[in-house]
Amino acid sequence: MNASSQFPHDSTTQLVLQTIDAYERSAKKCVARWNQRRHRRPRLLAEWLQCLPVDGRLLDLGCGGGKDAGDLSQRGYRVVGLDRTSALLLAGRRRYRSLPLVRADLRSLPFQAMSFDGLWAAASLMHLPKPDARRILTDLCRLVRPGGLFAATMTHGVRSRLVTDGWVPGRYFARWRKDELARAVRRAGWKILELKVVTNRERKGRWLNLLAQRQSGAGGNFDGLHVWHDGRTLPQDVEKGHPRRS
Repeated sequence: MNASSQFPHDSTTQLVLQTIDAYERSAKKCVARWNQRRHRRPRLLAEWLQCLPVDGRLLDLGCGGGKDAGDLSQRGYRVVGLDRTSALLLAGRRRYRSLPLVRADLRSLPFQAMSFDGLWAAASLMHLPKPDARRILTDLCRLVRPGGLFAATMTHGVRSRLVTDGWVPGRYFARWRKDELARAVRRAGWKILELKVVTNRERKGRWLNLLAQRQSGAGGNFDGLHVWHDGRTLPQDVEKGHPRRS
């Protein structure tokens, strides 16, 4: 099922589809560019890991070619990567053959409630229009156990738009003010541990770095979330409907 049929009444779907198409077209260029760089663990990711169990179950949202997820897996964490772009996932599966990578839409997460200890979303939620992102923040809160941690990077600013230039043209960027994002995160059931504006760190420009914790009792009911595992099996490829074999 594609995104347009899955969200037929969603007025923001076209922006999401355009962004996915941009990454599909530019996947080879993206992977080549990322692989040219020596992998350096982002400062926010290191802070997030300090608060997590050493064998914690982690979800990398918008994992792309799997670089962060692969690094975490090699360090002993039980990691699942998720992305909507088939070409990027294919590159990730070739490079990290034992890493479970799932093709799915952030707006319809195929995981059981309280499946993870931590969520990592580096430069992924920023591609969603704000109404979608606000709802997804609540869905994400349901995915972690009480006390679970969420770390994310979002583009900072006031003008959300479809960017038609740059090295991957055709992507939508939602830009958030600090106070605006703080309200959305708290309303979703998260306790903010850290939220700050950073400039020209891992990526150029101004960004919001978020570290948040699920509050006890937060997340509401868990109806509507898809079940993907019973604690013993690997995630399933959402598009193909069968387990991915490495």
